Amino acid sequence: MPVSNIVKKRLFAILMTALLVLTALLGRLFYVQILQGNWLTDKAENLWSRNITYEAKRGQILDRNGERLAYNISAPTVIAIPAQVKNAAETAKQLAKILEGQEEEIYKQITKKQITVYIRPWGRKITDEQAKQIQGMRLPGIVITEDSKRYYPYENLASHILGFTGGENQGLAGLEYVYEEQLKGVKGYVSFSSDARGEKLPGGTDKYTPPQDGLDLITTIDYQIQSILERELDQAVAQYQPENVLGIAMNPKTGEILGMGSRPTFRPDEYQTTDPLIYNRNLPIWRTYEPGSTFKIITLAAAIEENKVNLKEPFHDPGYINVSGAHLRCWKKGGHGHQTFLEVVQNSCNPGFVTLGQRLGKGKLFSYIKQFGFGQTTGIDLNGEAKGILFPESRVGPVELATTAFGQGVSVTPIQQVAAVSAAINGGKLMEPHLAKGWRDPKSGKMIETIAPQVKREVISPQTSKAVRESLEYVVAQGTGRKAFVDGYRVGGKTGTAQKVGPDGRYLQNNHIVSFVGFAPADDPEIVVYIAVDNPQGIQFGGVVAAPIVGNIIDDSLRYLNIDKRKNQVPAKETPLTTPIISAPDLIGQEVSDIRNRLDDFSIQVHGKGDRVINQIPKPGQRVKKGSQIKIYLGDKIGKAD
Repeated sequence: MPVSNIVKKRLFAILMTALLVLTALLGRLFYVQILQGNWLTDKAENLWSRNITYEAKRGQILDRNGERLAYNISAPTVIAIPAQVKNAAETAKQLAKILEGQEEEIYKQITKKQITVYIRPWGRKITDEQAKQIQGMRLPGIVITEDSKRYYPYENLASHILGFTGGENQGLAGLEYVYEEQLKGVKGYVSFSSDARGEKLPGGTDKYTPPQDGLDLITTIDYQIQSILERELDQAVAQYQPENVLGIAMNPKTGEILGMGSRPTFRPDEYQTTDPLIYNRNLPIWRTYEPGSTFKIITLAAAIEENKVNLKEPFHDPGYINVSGAHLRCWKKGGHGHQTFLEVVQNSCNPGFVTLGQRLGKGKLFSYIKQFGFGQTTGIDLNGEAKGILFPESRVGPVELATTAFGQGVSVTPIQQVAAVSAAINGGKLMEPHLAKGWRDPKSGKMIETIAPQVKREVISPQTSKAVRESLEYVVAQGTGRKAFVDGYRVGGKTGTAQKVGPDGRYLQNNHIVSFVGFAPADDPEIVVYIAVDNPQGIQFGGVVAAPIVGNIIDDSLRYLNIDKRKNQVPAKETPLTTPIISAPDLIGQEVSDIRNRLDDFSIQVHGKGDRVINQIPKPGQRVKKGSQIKIYLGDKIGKAD
C-alpha cells in the first residue's frame, strides 16, 4: 500500500478519535452544565452558604378577655463566627468581662471548627446594656442576634396552667408544652456566602428570610376569677397551714376552666430554683384521693334518674348501718334520726346513701360512675392528668358497694369531680374540660380558630339534673354546707371530708382532705367551684374549712360577672354554725353619741369629724352578716363625707 494511503488512513483514524473524544466531552459538558446544573449549583451554594438563625417570636398566652398572661420580651444573644474572629484571646477576654463569664471557656467556644457558635450560657438572652457594649467594641466575628425570653407578668399566677419554657424558648410544661407547635412559630435566618474556612466572600450578598411568629393562644381563664381563687388559696394556707390546697373554677355549661391553681406554687421564670415536685405536679389534675361526701352527688343523681328514691320519702338514721357484718357509721354520733331523703342529702347522712347504693345495685351504680367520667381522664388540655382508681366490678361486694355510695374506697381527681358535678347540674351533659378557647393571628389580631365546647355524652335527664340542683341548694341553705351561703345568690353544693390512706394502706388518724364543691346560681349555674384542703390544722370538716372559701369565691365571681341576685332564694337555716344575715340599719342623720351603744349586732368604724352621721357603708337596708363592720362618716352636711 502506498505510503500516502497509510498516512491518510492514520489521519482519518486520529480525526475520528478526536471527534469521538470531543463529542464525549461536549456530551459530558452538556450533562454537567445543563442536566445537572441546578443540582450542582445548589451543592456549591450549600458549601459556601452560611446561615445565622433568628428565633421566631413565641405566641402570647392571654386570658379570655385579652389580658396577657405570658409573652416575650427582648433578649439579645451573642453568636460567634469562629473563622472571622481575628484575635481569639483578646476577644474572649473582652467578652468574658462584659458577659461575666469564664474566659477560657469562651475562648474554646469562639475557636471551634464550626460555622457559627452560641456563647453559652453567658451570651444567651443578655441585657440590652451588655448588647450595646459588645456592639460598640466591633469585635470581628462576633454578632448580636435578636432573641427573646418568656415573661410572666403576674409572677406565680396560674403557674401550673401556663407552665414554662426552657433555655431555647421551648415549652417544657403546662400550656407552653401542650401547644408548643402552635406557639413556637418558624425560625428565620440571614444567609451569607463564605469560603471553606468560613471567611465571608467579597461581593457576596446577604439574604434575609424573616421568621414566622407563633400564634397567640386565647385561653378560657378569666384573670379576675383566677385572681380571686388564688387569693383564697393563699388565705387558706395562712389560716390552716395545710400540706397543700387546690381549687378549680369552671363554667359547668361549657367545660371552660375559669380559674385553677394550687399551693405550694412557683414562678415560671424561676422554675430552675424550684423543687421539681412542685412544678411537675399539677394537683387539680394529677392528685388522686378518696373524694368523701362530694361523691354522694353521683349516687344521688343515679338514684333519682333510676327512680330509686323519692326525696320526700322518710328515712330513719340510727347512726349506723350494718352491711354483711360491717358496721358503717354516720359522721354524726347517734345519727340523724327520722328525716326525709332530702334531709339525708342536706345532712350528708352515710346510712342514707348506703341505702341508695343498695337500691341501685353495683351494676347500675358503677355504670353511672363510669358515665360521669370516673376511672378515665377527662381529656383536659394539660399534661400529667391521672385516671383515678375504681373497684373492679368483679371485686365489688356488698361492703364495697356501700362505701362507694358515700365516696370511700374509690380514688378520683379534682378535675374529674368538677366535670362530673357539672354534668349533674347543667342539665345532664358531661363536658370536656378545656383551657384553649382559640387561636389569634399575632399581626392582624384576628381569630383564626375558635375551639367549641365538647359534649362527651348525656348522663342524666334535665329533670333529674333540676332535682339534683334543688337538693344541693338545700345543702347550702339548711344543711352541712351552710358556710357557703351567699345572701341574694342561690348557691348549691356539697361538703366532703375524706380520711387519707397511709403508705401501709390503712386510714390515717386526724389527717383528712376536706373539700367543698359549690355552684351558682342554683337555678341556672354559671360557675362551679371546687376547693380541697389537705390536712388543715385544727378542725377538719369540709363544711367548716372549705365551704366558706367556696362561698367567698362564688360571691366575688358572680359580682364580677354582673350576675343578678335572685329573689326566690331558699332561706338560710340559722344554727350555731352559721352567721345570720340581717339588714344594715339606717344611721344617716343620727348623732354618733346615740348609736354607739345601740348596735349590738355590728361593729362601728368612724371616719371624719362631727357629731352626726352623714353617710355609711354598707348602705341602709343592705343585707349583711350579723357582726359585720359598718363604716360611718361624720360631718355637717348629709350625703357627703369629710
